Amino acid sequence: MTALLSVEQLDVRHGLLQAVRQVSFEVAEGETLALVGANGAGKTTLLRTIAGAHRPAAGSIVFDGRDVTRLSAHGRARLGIALVPEGRRLFPELTVEENLRVAGAAHRKGRWTLDEVLGTFPLLAPLRHQRAASLSGGQQQATAIARALLTNPRLLLLDEVSLGLAPVAVEGVYRSLQPLIESGTTVVLVEQDLGRALSVATRVVCMLEGRLVLEGGAGELSREQVTDAYFGLARGVGA
Repeated sequence: MTALLSVEQLDVRHGLLQAVRQVSFEVAEGETLALVGANGAGKTTLLRTIAGAHRPAAGSIVFDGRDVTRLSAHGRARLGIALVPEGRRLFPELTVEENLRVAGAAHRKGRWTLDEVLGTFPLLAPLRHQRAASLSGGQQQATAIARALLTNPRLLLLDEVSLGLAPVAVEGVYRSLQPLIESGTTVVLVEQDLGRALSVATRVVCMLEGRLVLEGGAGELSREQVTDAYFGLARGVGA
C-alpha cells in the first residue's frame, strides 16, 4: 500500500523538554492507525506536529509525496490534513450548524457536505440550531468530528475522542466513526482506551516517553503485548 503520511526521525520540543524523540512511521492511504500510550507519552504533541500546530526540532513529515515539515497548519489543511483536537474547541456561542459552516466555507472539494455529515452523524440533525455550549460532551465531540470532515480531509487526526465522556457517549462517538472508517478515510486516532483503539484500528503504534516502542498490525499484536509496551514492561522498552 502507498504511504499517504511518512514521519521520519521526528524530534519535538517544548522548551527544554523533548516530547517526541526520533519517531518514524508511515500511514497508508485508507488505513486506521491507533496511536496509544500513557499520559505524557507524546501522542498529542506528535499529532499536533503532523497537523502543523508545533514546529519540529528535527526530522521530516511527508504527506502524499510532499515534504510539509515547514508548511503552516493552514497550508496542511488545504492539502487535506484535518485535526480534531483534544477538548473539541468549538465556538460555544455558535449553533451546531454555524460551527459546521465555519469549516465548510473554505472546504476542499469532496463527498462531505453539510447534508452528508448530518446523515453520518444523525444525532446532530435535531441539534443543528442549538448552541454548542448547550451540548453534552458526546454531542460536542460528534460536532467537532463533523466539522473536520467538512474540510474533506484525506487524513483525519483524532485526539482523545473518548476523553472525559460517559461510556454511552463514547459508544455513540465510535458508532459514528464506523462509516468513516468503512468509507476508506485515512485516520490516525490517539486513544488511551486500548480496547476501543484495537477494535477500530488496522495498525497500532505505541509510544512511551516520547519514543515509538511498539508497532504492528492490530490483528497481529496481542492485548498483552500492547499493554506491556504501554507501561514500559516489554523487553527493551524505554532503553
